[in-house]
Amino acid sequence: MSSVSPVTEVVTERLVLRRWTRAEIDAVLAGQRLPHWAADFPAEGDRVVAGLMSDHPGWLTGYGHRLVVERGSGLIVGSIGLFWPPSNRALEIGYGIVSSRRGRGYAPEAVRALSEFAFTAPEVRTVFAKVELSNPASVRVLEKSGFQRQATSADENVIELRMTRTEGNDALVSGRPRPTA
Repeated sequence: MSSVSPVTEVVTERLVLRRWTRAEIDAVLAGQRLPHWAADFPAEGDRVVAGLMSDHPGWLTGYGHRLVVERGSGLIVGSIGLFWPPSNRALEIGYGIVSSRRGRGYAPEAVRALSEFAFTAPEVRTVFAKVELSNPASVRVLEKSGFQRQATSADENVIELRMTRTEGNDALVSGRPRPTA
C-alpha cells in the first residue's frame, strides 16, 4: 500500500514544514546559496539528504522529506523527513536544525508535528529514530517530542526511540490525545 498525502505543508506555531523543490535540491548539490536560506543552511546533513532525494524522487511527495521554515523570518533553518515507505508499519524520522537556530525548541516542535502527520497514513503505526549515544541532545529532542526509549545496541553505540499510535484508537498517540486542528 502506498499513501500519497495531498498535504504540502505541516504548520506549527512557529514553523512550516514544506516539501523541497527541485531547484532547492539542485542548489544544495551545486553548492549554491538561495536568499531564503538561513546563513548556515545547508548543514552537512542537508547536503546528504539532498543527494538522497536526487536519487529517490519519490521522497519529494506525500510523506517524504521537508524543509523547516521559520515562520517569523521565512528562512529555511533545517530539514526533517520520513523515510518512506513504511516497513512493518514503522517509519524512520530524521531531522536537523542549523546551529544558529538551536536551543529555541524548533527541533522538538518539528519532530512532534511531522510524527503526528505520519500517523495520518493508515499503514503507519510507529515512528522511530536511531540516535548515536554520543548525541544526547538528539535523544532529548525525541524525548521532548513524546518518543520513548526502546533499545540500545552496544555494538553500534545506538539507541532507538519510538512513538506508537495506539491500535484501535486513532485519537491517541503514545497515550496523549492527538491535536484536532
